[in-house]
Amino acid sequence: MATPADPSPEAPPEAARQSGAPGGGSGPQASSAASANMEFILDVPLEVTVELGRTKLLVHELLKLGQGSVVELSKLAGETLEILANQKLVARGEAVVVNDKYGVRLTEVVSPMERIQRLR
Repeated sequence: MATPADPSPEAPPEAARQSGAPGGGSGPQASSAASANMEFILDVPLEVTVELGRTKLLVHELLKLGQGSVVELSKLAGETLEILANQKLVARGEAVVVNDKYGVRLTEVVSPMERIQRLR
């Protein structure tokens, strides 16, 4: 690649495509390679969790729990739930019932910028 101090021209686009340089392909081969990469990523398993709330218990409190016990959580009824993918926040939503099963209606998807900031 040419630098400002080096007056030699860059390689022509054909050479870049043939050499496998990044950004050097735009034909059917490039799109099939991208498709193959996407197929690989689509098969990566994710653990998706909906967090209804949290609480802390002492061991003796945990041991006292039995059928019918109520564990009070940190969130209020009707408060937004958090949807986590591999323990990272990706969205927020509200609880719904669909065909006698619980579900979550997404009300907000976390922006990519916010997800990056949470990684730090």
